[in-house]
Amino acid sequence: MDLINQMPIATKSSKVDITKESSTAKIAKKFSNILKKGDIIFLYGEIGVGKTTFVRYLINSFQKKNKQKLTEVTSPTFSILNDYRIKGTTIKHYDLFRIKKKNETENIGLLENMNEFITIIEWPEKIKKKIKKRYDLFFKYNSNSKKRFIKIYKIN
Repeated sequence: MDLINQMPIATKSSKVDITKESSTAKIAKKFSNILKKGDIIFLYGEIGVGKTTFVRYLINSFQKKNKQKLTEVTSPTFSILNDYRIKGTTIKHYDLFRIKKKNETENIGLLENMNEFITIIEWPEKIKKKIKKRYDLFFKYNSNSKKRFIKIYKIN
């Protein structure tokens, strides 16, 4: 089953069930195969819906492909940024949850040299200047919060 082809990149037609953590891992692995330096990923969704879990599987997938030791991947809620160096590629994982004002994102180097890294941003709605070329990943619960889903869009 090719999960990337199931993902609605550039369409709004479907969503993928990620209630099982193994489904999140499969999608993150497939998604890691298409990412390259300069790619920017915006992660939208409530607290606890699976954004950081997705990032952990994505980064660990990059590490496995490059035969590197798997590292612990945690949410940078308090540090705002975690860097992961993987075989010549740096992945920058931002969590903007604690940012109160949009102009605060200008002081953390968020938009500097983005073409040199893979940049992942949780809570991107807190960024003043929107990046035009990116992936938007929407994590959502169903109405009774028992199932989780993801939609992925490529924005050009």
